[in-house]
Amino acid sequence: MNPGDTIAAISTPLGVGGIGIVRLSGPQAREILGKVFRRRRGKGPLLSHRFYLGEIIRPRDPAVIDEVLASFMEKPHTYTREDVAEIQAHSGVLVLREILDAVLQSGARLAEPGEFTKRAFLNGRIDLTQAEAVIDLIQSKTRRSLEMANLQREGRLGMEIRRIREDLLNLMALLEAGIDFPEDEVPELSGDEVNRRLQNAREKLDTLLRTYDQGKIYREGISAVIIGRPNVGKSSLLNALLREDRAIVTPIPGTTRDVIEEVVNVRGIPLKIMDTAGLRHTHDQVEVEGVRRTRDRMALADLVIWVVDGSEPITAQDLDILPEVQPRRVVVAMNKNDLPRRLNPRDLGEHLPGAPLIPVSALDHSGIDRLEEAIRDLVLDGRQDSSAEILLSNLRHKQALERAREGLEQALEASRANLSVEFISVDLGRALQALGEIVGETTSEDILERIFSQFCIGK
Repeated sequence: MNPGDTIAAISTPLGVGGIGIVRLSGPQAREILGKVFRRRRGKGPLLSHRFYLGEIIRPRDPAVIDEVLASFMEKPHTYTREDVAEIQAHSGVLVLREILDAVLQSGARLAEPGEFTKRAFLNGRIDLTQAEAVIDLIQSKTRRSLEMANLQREGRLGMEIRRIREDLLNLMALLEAGIDFPEDEVPELSGDEVNRRLQNAREKLDTLLRTYDQGKIYREGISAVIIGRPNVGKSSLLNALLREDRAIVTPIPGTTRDVIEEVVNVRGIPLKIMDTAGLRHTHDQVEVEGVRRTRDRMALADLVIWVVDGSEPITAQDLDILPEVQPRRVVVAMNKNDLPRRLNPRDLGEHLPGAPLIPVSALDHSGIDRLEEAIRDLVLDGRQDSSAEILLSNLRHKQALERAREGLEQALEASRANLSVEFISVDLGRALQALGEIVGETTSEDILERIFSQFCIGK
């Protein structure tokens, strides 16, 4: 990446729509826009942060590509802290590509994936956690994951990491001052004070690390598989959870032959839910393959939703399934609650102690809210969620925090053993390096490339 270049890209999804945007960023943004944009009224330079109506023309051909709104935004008050120009055109694959081609012919180069956001990071507008939050914001599947992404985009996590790092840098400065200037009157820290500061920082890291499992669930979701014997209402339950008719439902056992996958929002948790073929012994080759795939999916799933028919006593086929369910994290949906209940919950409860048994009706949707609550509580292990809390959700952040904690732990051991200050400083330096990687203050180019390669080209 050459920061002296002016980059350009289509910043909206290609396809038919109301508006499509081509964005430029770099020192030649105003000049390049002037080559391809012809104002409808007025002359003179384009003023910053204003929209102008006009037309985009080809640089070597006066033919008009499209009528557009164009704007120029002067640095540093832009997304990248560089000069930025945007062209808002009618959305269409050919229109946007023609506009982009005109811009590239006029001196811009095609942006790399995530290069706009990378420039915002390199120019100090955002830290690395905020840059990564942009990906999470775009990929959010539930309101809760969107809230988490916005908290990180606002810099909440970065500020917390920098506060911890600043405290440790101050401690490091005092320790190294005593090493470098032993004859000067540098305030000497007692062993108890060093221990207190190290313990305080370690506890803050522990607090963040404890949120990872919950944060990861909200960010990435979990996989759940719906199982049960044929004709107990598995597909109907999937439709009820989705609030739409996604799976084919008939009274004929064995209607579902393959695995159907959908993502549903269950109390803020993205649940990748799989409807599967009924588990039973069969000689039908197609159904045999469906049962095999059901077992494969169940082995990989984080959660099993076992559907039983509450209008019938427990059957031999249900009992055949029981051993496959017992080792798993499971919630039991006792379906057909709109009919008189003939299934005794104790017949299942004694084999699945602690598993939620929820009466539901996929037909009239009664009990679906309770089922969703049970799924949420089971997935979060009963933890309460706070929308104001910083939740760690990125594996890179978790691994860096673990390295930082390890460095602090070893520094603390060295301090308690009354080892030389040099030993404490080395371990403390490792912790500071790891914390700096999170916000991008000590991050290698390889890590930056890996992060920004996940972005689309226009972002």
